[in-house]
Amino acid sequence: MAKTDAQFARNLAEQPMKALGKTKSSRKSANIEQSPEHPREGGSSDLSGRSPLRPTGIRVMGDMPWGSHICLFYETKADLLDANAVYIKAGLDSNEYCVWAISEPITEDEAWAVLRRDIPDLDNRAASGQFEILPGYDWYLKGDEFDSKKITSGWHEKLQFALDKGFEGLRISGNAFWVEHNRWNEFREYEQELDESLEDRPMLVLCTYSLSASRAVDVLDVARAHQFTVARRRGQWEFSETPELKQAKREIKSLGKALLVLSRPFAGHELLTSRERTVLAQIVRGASSKEAASWLNVSPRTIDFHRANIMQKLDAKNVADLVRIVVGNFERSETGD
Repeated sequence: MAKTDAQFARNLAEQPMKALGKTKSSRKSANIEQSPEHPREGGSSDLSGRSPLRPTGIRVMGDMPWGSHICLFYETKADLLDANAVYIKAGLDSNEYCVWAISEPITEDEAWAVLRRDIPDLDNRAASGQFEILPGYDWYLKGDEFDSKKITSGWHEKLQFALDKGFEGLRISGNAFWVEHNRWNEFREYEQELDESLEDRPMLVLCTYSLSASRAVDVLDVARAHQFTVARRRGQWEFSETPELKQAKREIKSLGKALLVLSRPFAGHELLTSRERTVLAQIVRGASSKEAASWLNVSPRTIDFHRANIMQKLDAKNVADLVRIVVGNFERSETGD
């Protein structure tokens, strides 16, 4: 039996939402190791090696970090179409490769129509290979067979395609037609597996669920398999920001301050490569080798390698001396302004 709006609101408010910074032990790192001699160069233009936050296009959510797994409960077909239109548009405008896996209650023609309404150059973007629409049933249940590992692997292949084409990352939207499907338990496990696979990957995933088809127990199951949950009911948005998400945004702000420090010249700055400046930004903000490695998608050994080179080039005796050289110069310039 479908739950009432009041039941949904109560369940959504009480559900144990997850957010960036969660410590679920089963979520494994998906870092791709690089040798110190050939560190991966991020596709982003800032000194952190990748853009800390990505615009979702969804007003109540604002910007979210890579690896975000978002759940959206919608009430009407119009809610579903409008939410995806702003989400996909934000991805295209951010130089991301976007994929929309559609299923009932919308058709492919309706999906193209709402996107063309909001994205005038959509056809050109699709022709250039930046956007595609997938039939949801064929993608998730090809031949009426469900293989969660194959589906997840398929998303990772699309991510690699996106990166090879020079895009910042991959943005996905998929409608959960399986809510009333007899394989609900299998798909629920798939959502959890997908959530774990997103860590340290430049991917954003939006999973949409119908309010009318979701039972109270489904809401809790779905929320536990996602990091963020938002609802659109009667044309209105609802979103709860957890303490963990607020802390994550504070960490990103801290990184921004470190990048500001590095924007000022300091003794020896011209000797550093762009990658070394990226690592230096992490050192300045106080990140450990492990934390910096996770942020930059490299191994801690790579961070140690770059740190040693930086210290040698700047003639720093230790990390504290290194920070003093950089931050001390910044503080002197601030005083002199």
